[in-house]
Amino acid sequence: MMKSTVLLVSILAAQSAGAVSADEHARQIEEWRNQRSERLRAPGGWLSLVGLDWLKPGRNTVGSAAGNDIVIAAAPAHLGAVIWSDGKVVIELADGVDARIDGERKTRAELLDDSNAKPTLVAFGTTHFYPLDRSGRKALRVKDSEAPTRTGFLGIDNYPVDASWRIEARWIPFDPPQTLDIPNITGQIEKMTVPGKAVFEREGRTWELLPVLDSPDAKQLFFIFADKTSAKTTYGAGRFLYSDFASNGMVVIDFNKAYNPPCALSPHVVCPTAPPENRLGLRVTAGEKKYAVAH
Repeated sequence: MMKSTVLLVSILAAQSAGAVSADEHARQIEEWRNQRSERLRAPGGWLSLVGLDWLKPGRNTVGSAAGNDIVIAAAPAHLGAVIWSDGKVVIELADGVDARIDGERKTRAELLDDSNAKPTLVAFGTTHFYPLDRSGRKALRVKDSEAPTRTGFLGIDNYPVDASWRIEARWIPFDPPQTLDIPNITGQIEKMTVPGKAVFEREGRTWELLPVLDSPDAKQLFFIFADKTSAKTTYGAGRFLYSDFASNGMVVIDFNKAYNPPCALSPHVVCPTAPPENRLGLRVTAGEKKYAVAH
């Protein structure tokens, strides 16, 4: 009898290993939301974004003066030039400008883009920029810690925490992995790897979501989804959500952690949008709502 009781306790413990009490779940979500708000409000967070300027091949002059190829209001009149040639991007600073490259006083350096672990930062005053690579196109992402979007941010509006939206979905792996066309807000398409699908029940129906891997060494599943709240109480192009990889054939999808993409906050970002396969025909009343905008 004792052995049977011990066995039953062990089985129940194993079954509830992924379970979280309502109070603990609420605490975890509030902590997650606080951390997200802190990241957004950081001097170099998304709220500080003030520009996304695409480079043309060859020489691109940069500065606040109107005659520059790339005009940055907070820059010196003639900061210098960014040269995109032979697969490399190089910056040449003008004589006497007060700017630093990766914290050092240099006049010339190669700019490493965001495909590297640490892209090169060019800073002047409260503003800095670094290069991006988007499918072979090059751009400068510009941030200013004194941007009105940061200093006037009104905060994040969320649905109340709801433990019923912490869903344990069945995981169906794809062997081999598939690809999914992910559109962005400019209409361009990026093919991304889909390792499987998550299947769950809600409102008496079965729903499926396809996660993608956002990098070759991704540590989590990345869901880009839309639902019947999109363009009403939540951002129209969809929301983002990360989940841990499957364990014991299950994936925990906590919609309380659904958040707005950066393009909901700034026009200077190119974000992926929800593909048709991830447009749910139900109202996901959990996670972040639309951003309030300061005027």
